[in-house]
Amino acid sequence: MSNLFPCLWFKSEAEEALRYYVSIIRNSSIENVHRAGEVGPFAKGAVISATAVLDGQRVLALNGNPQFQFSPSMSLVALCDTQKEIDDYWDKLGAGGQTMACGWLTDKYGVAWQIAPRIFPKLLGSDAATTDRVMTAMMKMIKLDIAGLQQAYDGQ
Repeated sequence: MSNLFPCLWFKSEAEEALRYYVSIIRNSSIENVHRAGEVGPFAKGAVISATAVLDGQRVLALNGNPQFQFSPSMSLVALCDTQKEIDDYWDKLGAGGQTMACGWLTDKYGVAWQIAPRIFPKLLGSDAATTDRVMTAMMKMIKLDIAGLQQAYDGQ
């Protein structure tokens, strides 16, 4: 597993958020939860941080104060093999959050996600005309539709 991984700064929902993601993303588990002792700014027993492995990717979640907010400038990407997988992630991660254009959403914790087909880089093609067709199709979508992107790639 990589030594490079994201740290998500929550107000107080670090463990809750990771448990939520583990319940949605296959091959995922909580690695550890660190609770405060007697020393430091946290109440004894309060969650300081939690770490999960989400489908092979380690993610650290930290409880801090509300001075930092999530934004779409940093997002987690879920690559999907089928439309059903896109639909499932979209419905579950998007519940209580907000959808955005081009396969992006924010979940109920404010974390931004890109839910995309694994074949998307291939669909962009190696020539400008194909890329333009696929990008034009994608720009009209909220949730990405593999069949629609494939049709654009095929020139239909």
